Amino acid sequence: MEIIHVSAECYPVAKAGGLGDVVGALPKYQRDLGHVAKVVMPMYKTKFLRDNQWEVVHKGYTHLHNYWFNYTVIKESTNKLGFDLYLVDINGLLDREKIYGYGDDTERFFSFQIAVVDWLAAWKHLPDVLHVHDHHTALIPFMVKHCYAYQKLQGIATVLTIHNAQYQGQTGMDKTVLIPEWDIWKRGLLEWAGALNPLACGIRTAWKVTTVSPTYLEEMRYSAAGLEALLEYEKGKCSGILNGIDSVVWDPATDRYFDNHYDVATVEEGKQKSKAILCEQYNLDIRKPLITFIGRLVADKGADLLPQVFEESFYYIGRKMNFFILGSGLPEIEGRLQAIRDLGRGDYNTYIGYDEGLSHLIYAGADFILMPSRVEPCGLNQLYALRYGTVPVVRNTGGLHDTVIDYGDPGGYGIRFNHATPQDMTHGIWRAVELYQQPEMLREIRQRMMQLDFSWEASVRAYLDLYEGMLRSK
Repeated sequence: MEIIHVSAECYPVAKAGGLGDVVGALPKYQRDLGHVAKVVMPMYKTKFLRDNQWEVVHKGYTHLHNYWFNYTVIKESTNKLGFDLYLVDINGLLDREKIYGYGDDTERFFSFQIAVVDWLAAWKHLPDVLHVHDHHTALIPFMVKHCYAYQKLQGIATVLTIHNAQYQGQTGMDKTVLIPEWDIWKRGLLEWAGALNPLACGIRTAWKVTTVSPTYLEEMRYSAAGLEALLEYEKGKCSGILNGIDSVVWDPATDRYFDNHYDVATVEEGKQKSKAILCEQYNLDIRKPLITFIGRLVADKGADLLPQVFEESFYYIGRKMNFFILGSGLPEIEGRLQAIRDLGRGDYNTYIGYDEGLSHLIYAGADFILMPSRVEPCGLNQLYALRYGTVPVVRNTGGLHDTVIDYGDPGGYGIRFNHATPQDMTHGIWRAVELYQQPEMLREIRQRMMQLDFSWEASVRAYLDLYEGMLRSK
């Protein structure tokens, strides 16, 4: 079958979080099973764009209400990602360095979706499945059903994957005029709680809806930023499919970002070498366990609690551990994390920003990764950590619940705590420090983690079963 993924992100082209990792891997594994999988995304001004070869495959002309614009679809020529990659260029709207964060993001992503649907309507054949990701592309199922100009696309099966329901793309109902002419009797599909809500619209109009873990699907029924009733109503077409990781990109035996490669048999020696590099570069004490946080510095990730937790850990547990932070986000959280560097005496440091190579080195060299998320639909960081023998210390929620078993339970290998509070987080850190003092147990846990299989194979088959079920019903 032919599957078109439409997304705002795709690693390594442009990535802000887990969405990019998923869209960069899922189609590759679908191709490996003999299907035609393609990715369509906006053309941002990125290093990947500058460093690769492109060919123009389509030029079109359409409009965003009264604003008429040209768009160009370009294709990466060498298939270097393992699937066909298409970028949509709209001069002045999409061709910017950042993915998000502009005052006209509504117009940017509306125009992107309109251009994608307009391009598909020009095809001589129709793909089997349109798989859209998050609110940036969630209006596409509505447009292929109810926009008059695109009626030929009605028969394409559509899937919406919700990577994080906290972000819904709400805007004023006056923005409905931006959507190409549509059946006015379908206005109710666009509106939720008095606003134009693209994610809610996608849930209503896509043939199937998936979330990125089974537990997150259950949690959304009582905590989905206002969409709880809608998800309960539409539960018959919803399913939770756990994300996987790209086991080629994330492999400590071959990782291109560092030289001290290792496998299950050599994990202790390999991790110690990477840890030594980190400790030397960032003034940390190699004799202490290295506990890291990697990710966005926002409240959803529990990052606002980190400064207090670090201070309380040093006070109540003692200076028995290193903390190292890699991430960026809210300026006030960044500032607080940087401010407490003065408290560090060779056991605390930060890197504010994001560096892909450094993140790989941290997974290889850290002993523990801290994930105190208030909301974690799936989480990929804990899966990378498991692959690299780094023990996850996680809040028992969403995908973290589905992928991490506490080492105190049968077959366990991680550390779980129940509440996103400084007290629970500090207790989790205390347990990590205690585990570090038991090297034989830690070695066994590391080896057990590294043999777990969280690759994409099982998840890809679940998606293909979903697609095939829709096509049979059609």
